[in-house]
Amino acid sequence: MRPRIIHIGFCVLLLITGTIRCKEAYEPPAIKAANRYLVVDGFINIAPGAVTSININRTRDLGDSTTIGIPELNAKVSILDTHGTAYSLTDTANAGIYTSAPLNLDITKQYSIAITTADGRKYASDAVPCKPTPPIDTLFWRQPGDFTVYVNTHDPTGNTRYYRYDYAETWEHDAEITTALTVANGMIVPTDSSNQEFRCWTTAPSTNVLVTTSTRLAEDIINAFPITTILNGDTKFIIAYSILVRQYALTEDAYNYWLLIQKTSDAVGTLFDLQPTQLMGNIHCITNPSEPVIGFLSASTVQQQRVFVYHSSLNNWKDNQLIYGCDSLLIALNTMNPLIYNYPDTFYAPWYFNAQGFLVLGSRYCIDCTLFGGSNQSPPYWPF
Repeated sequence: MRPRIIHIGFCVLLLITGTIRCKEAYEPPAIKAANRYLVVDGFINIAPGAVTSININRTRDLGDSTTIGIPELNAKVSILDTHGTAYSLTDTANAGIYTSAPLNLDITKQYSIAITTADGRKYASDAVPCKPTPPIDTLFWRQPGDFTVYVNTHDPTGNTRYYRYDYAETWEHDAEITTALTVANGMIVPTDSSNQEFRCWTTAPSTNVLVTTSTRLAEDIINAFPITTILNGDTKFIIAYSILVRQYALTEDAYNYWLLIQKTSDAVGTLFDLQPTQLMGNIHCITNPSEPVIGFLSASTVQQQRVFVYHSSLNNWKDNQLIYGCDSLLIALNTMNPLIYNYPDTFYAPWYFNAQGFLVLGSRYCIDCTLFGGSNQSPPYWPF
């Protein structure tokens, strides 16, 4: 029996080896195809004196290394009303973000957008009605363990029913040690509010789609709709955290479109990823009607609220902050000018001058909070 077992095992090994050698990577046509579909992301802001911004990009292929859309540059973009009046949008930053001048639109009219790309292809949206957005009633949070932000709103007229939300988060993260010194043009200079490296703020937009409806209720009320949940221990709460939540009124068609986007992006990734389903919006290619276009134009006002949360307000928040070994060393000063700084090891930065006249250096990761992202300029809405 033993020789037979060895023989069977040898045959199985050959079969496995042959299978591995014959196996080749399979690349479906959807991965290899050059699908650069137009993505139109934005809405017409109908508030008095408001500016409208429309982000126009091309989708990326599934095999691309980039994780964002490809900006559509040098296009001609206009808002049109039902009487043919046109309002131009311009891409002043050359980033695919087309912005209008402050507008005072007539909310009794319907509006559409027209796009002509640099290669002459024409796109247009259906005309859409204007939907005023009711104010946010309350923006609040709860933290029995993890941290969740909720929103309450209602429309006493019952005319909204369909809602979309997005948000922007800001959090403060400070360096482990403080210094009054920095380097500019090879010289040691004192820090001020423009060049300090101890206190930083990072701001990040939401990437998920948030829609809800009150159609199953007798009244047009949204109660405790969850906006985002942050797991206990997240470093966004090391010092202080803020979230700005924006609310938009939708038509039923717009709601159904964003609901499909929500389901698709949850399964695939971002709005600019290859879409596994046909996302039929209200924007069409006039030049080639069979060309898919991703996007749904709406016209509404936007309501927003901001809430601040301090670390001290949280209950048993875990401290998962990375602590670096803040080692230091002494270096002799330049005899010609003690403020000249040319120490070659960029791992270190000036910390302070000691009583003996030496310059003390500290680990840059402990001194410079900008190494972890964000800006050293305080946001204008930050309370302290």
